[in-house]
Parts: sequence; structure tokens; C-alpha cells
Amino acid sequence: MKKFTGSDNYVASKELMNAVNVAMALEKPLLIKGEPGTGKTMLAESIAEALDMPLIIWGIKSTTKAQEGLYVYDTVQRLYDSQFGEGNVADIAQYIKLGKLGEAFTSDQQVVLLIDEIDKADLEFPNDLLWELDRMEFYINETKETVTAKHRPVTIITSNAEKELPDAFLRRCIFHYIEFPDEEKMREIIRVHFGDINKRLVDSALGAFYSIRQMNEIQKKPSTSELLDWIQALKISGMDTSRIESEIPYVGVLLKKNQDIDRLRESQGKTVTGSGSSGRNSRRNGYGYGNRW
Repeated sequence: MKKFTGSDNYVASKELMNAVNVAMALEKPLLIKGEPGTGKTMLAESIAEALDMPLIIWGIKSTTKAQEGLYVYDTVQRLYDSQFGEGNVADIAQYIKLGKLGEAFTSDQQVVLLIDEIDKADLEFPNDLLWELDRMEFYINETKETVTAKHRPVTIITSNAEKELPDAFLRRCIFHYIEFPDEEKMREIIRVHFGDINKRLVDSALGAFYSIRQMNEIQKKPSTSELLDWIQALKISGMDTSRIESEIPYVGVLLKKNQDIDRLRESQGKTVTGSGSSGRNSRRNGYGYGNRW
């Protein structure tokens, strides 16, 4: 069995790598939780890259139904063809369009299947997938055909914990929570993205970043992705590193709510500058952070 050992563009802890490998060995989905910006989605991309497998992404929305991941029957196209005499409307199979799960099952090689942000869907969505994820097959009513997976996909499921998932679904998954990285791990992530970067800039940026995250008044705390964007902005601008912690330049890269910017200024007496300042000009245990955000 292939083993996941991380990749050049993704910082993964031993615990996260173990969780991935256990899920593959037991042939179970890996459910990944963690706050936004902790690299949950990038994990699937890293696994696909490291194991040289195709990646299929099923992005879940509030309106997504489990059936869409299996297949859809294009009745509209069939009706159109029957009216205008185009195609063989008796051949129902040509109007069956596989969804992302169906694509993963019928792929000629093993794939990594990412079911992204499953908690956005309604409460019945996870339960509706229990049979398919367990048995690796589904039935197409219109053609009386059973589609069985040629290869069991490496299934990664992400959740931002917006909703509780059903117990029956949880029992079928391997679970891992990606903790927010401490300063040491964050430095490692920064090195992956920026290589040999000015140490004083990193020290000042991290000091300001963690100080902001520790503020109880901040509603939307900046994530790793926002820190990386902020460091890139600071690097490009050539900002004097001695001014970073006192001024918090380009604060709109870190904070995305006017109220948070105001709270930062009021609580710490900072002179915040740049996009979004003062409410004006508004503008990833297991750590995992890729190089695209």
C-alpha cells in the first residue's frame, strides 16, 4: 500500500499523516475538521500529488443533494431530442450523467475524492451517502444498472463544524482535527512558502498575528492563509520591520470586518494602516498548509 508522507508544498504533522494512512489501510473515509484556513482542502490536493493519483473535488453547497454526486438523469435533454427528432431517445443511458462520486467509482485508476465542506448541506445529506460509501456501489433506476467502484477512492471529507454530523455517518469515518499551528509550526509553514525570508520580518509579523488572534474582541480571527498573504504584502512593500507590530500595516489583509479593525485600534491603541483601516476602504497534531490560497 502506498503511504502518505507529506509533500514539498504541504506541512503535515506525524499525526495527520498517520490518520491519512490509517484511513487508506482500513478503506474508510477520512473526516477532517478544523477552523477555516487550516489547510483542510489542500490536504486532498497534497495526497493526490504525493501518491500520483487524479483528484476529483465535490464541492458541497447548501442546495447540494446526495443524488447529484451519484448521477443525474437529463430529462430535459431527452424531451428536447424527442421533440426535434435528434438522437435515439430510446437509449436512456445516454441521458445519464455521472456525478463526482460516480466519476470516482468508474475511474480506471484509483483517485483521491474530496467531499469538501459536507456540513454545508442539509442534515440528511451524510446519511444519504452511507450505503454508497460503505458498499462502493449505487443503483441507477432508469437503466436498472448497478455501478460498482473499479477502485475504492481515497476519500477525504472536510467540515467546518457548522452542523453536527449524524452518529451513523461518523462511525464510518476516521476522524482527525487540524489544530491551529503554534508559532514553531507556523515558522515551518512560512519557510515552505517563502524560503529564505528576512527573520526580523517574520518575527514581527508573527508577534502581531498571534497578538491579534488572542484578542477576545475579534470576531473573525485571521487564519494561516491570511497571514501568508500579509507577509507577502509586507515583503513586496519593503515595510520597515520595526513598524509592523506598532502600526499593523495593510490590516485589511488580516482582518475582514470593520468592527474587528475598530476593536484592534481601540483595544491596543494601534495605528492600523492600509486597506480596511478604521472601517474605510474595506477590502491550514495535524497541520497542513499548501502553497495556493
